[in-house]
Amino acid sequence: MKFPHITAKVSALATLSVALLFAAGPASAHCDGEDGPVIKAAQQALDTGNVNRVLIWVQPSDQAQIKDAFRKTLDVRQLNPSAKKLADSYFFETLVRVHRSGEGAPYTGIKPAGRDLGPAVVAGDKALETGSVEPLANLLTKAVHKSVGGQFKDVIAKKNFKADDVAAGQAYVKAYVGYIHSVERIYEATEGPAHGDTQESAAAAHQH
Repeated sequence: MKFPHITAKVSALATLSVALLFAAGPASAHCDGEDGPVIKAAQQALDTGNVNRVLIWVQPSDQAQIKDAFRKTLDVRQLNPSAKKLADSYFFETLVRVHRSGEGAPYTGIKPAGRDLGPAVVAGDKALETGSVEPLANLLTKAVHKSVGGQFKDVIAKKNFKADDVAAGQAYVKAYVGYIHSVERIYEATEGPAHGDTQESAAAAHQH
């Protein structure tokens, strides 16, 4: 017997779980790109003279620093084209560094535009642009099924080892631990913060 409502809940959980995991991982570096949302906001702020366009990207405690950098940048960029370019770069770097610091992430410089961000980030931005989440949800659901499903099959394949075959038993345990940790991380991601202010998950602390 099939239970559509249960299947729908599992699918939704899978989708949300992978979304949170992608957000907490390398995809967070999207914000330090020349074509990323932080620098785009900075360009808009400088062009309009409205610092509020970038204050949303930093912690309240960092807003004074950004306002000061913004005022200095506006003053210097009026001197000449060369000064404008240098001042803008200074502001971009300051804003991205402070933004990432507020997330608990290191600043490693401004990344070039057009770099490969992976399918998740591209699909996430596309969903916001089009107002349709279905393609993104499908991508994430497939990713969860591929990852967990592959580990599941590996554990099943190693499960029925002979009691006296220690090496085979160890191979099973290794596969089992990896599988369970993955399941825990996916579930824990739905319970905690996805980006910045992250805490050690139960999966990381769970020892088998």
